[in-house]
Amino acid sequence: MNLEKRSLSLSGHRTSVALEPEFWTVLEAAAARRGVALGTLVGEVDAARDPDRPLASALRVFALTGAG
Repeated sequence: MNLEKRSLSLSGHRTSVALEPEFWTVLEAAAARRGVALGTLVGEVDAARDPDRPLASALRVFALTGAG
């Protein structure tokens, strides 16, 4: 599987996240349903995650369990 890397601004700094394209599709749809930008949604997941959990892992879990 190929990873797709995206750069986002979170809490005032740029960060890159690499996920499978299917996860980006789910996250984009979740952001659209909420009426927010993808970066805003990623920021919400980032703020809520355990600091010991990598952001990419937290986004995958969100996509599988909380995106609906």
